[in-house]
Amino acid sequence: MSKKLSFFDRLAGNILPNEEEEESRDLPIKMEGNGKNGAKGEWGEEEEEEGQLAVDVYQTPSEIVIEAMIAGVRPDNLNVSITRDMVTIRGKRQEVNTVENENYFHKELYWGAFSRSIVLPHEIDIENAEASEKHGLLTIKLPKTDKSRQTKLKVRSS
Repeated sequence: MSKKLSFFDRLAGNILPNEEEEESRDLPIKMEGNGKNGAKGEWGEEEEEEGQLAVDVYQTPSEIVIEAMIAGVRPDNLNVSITRDMVTIRGKRQEVNTVENENYFHKELYWGAFSRSIVLPHEIDIENAEASEKHGLLTIKLPKTDKSRQTKLKVRSS
């Protein structure tokens, strides 16, 4: 019987020795959310590993607010797409390798592509949505309304 990987193990791409290798040899790896984690695509090609971005989503009387830690991601490596009922955040965290892998004692930070899609509980006004970043915290403010258009947001750094 094999041990199930925790959320953080799946996010980091960790696998258990022997047990996971034997069980998943012929099966594509599936990850909850948007993560692909090295799975084979529709045509058998290797897809890029993708982590799932952690988010907080809350509402005020007039807007829905989404917050996510994106430390280490430049605003031009971030893409926020919104529709009236969904937000998708995609990005890539570039690793600067100044240390050889054999010199690490412990390595947990996630580097590479990530994404997260959030289905919104209310329709929003996409024309007046705002995204900002401060000290590695992405904040997206989405005014509640009943619009049906789609747009892309540019993330500004403060």
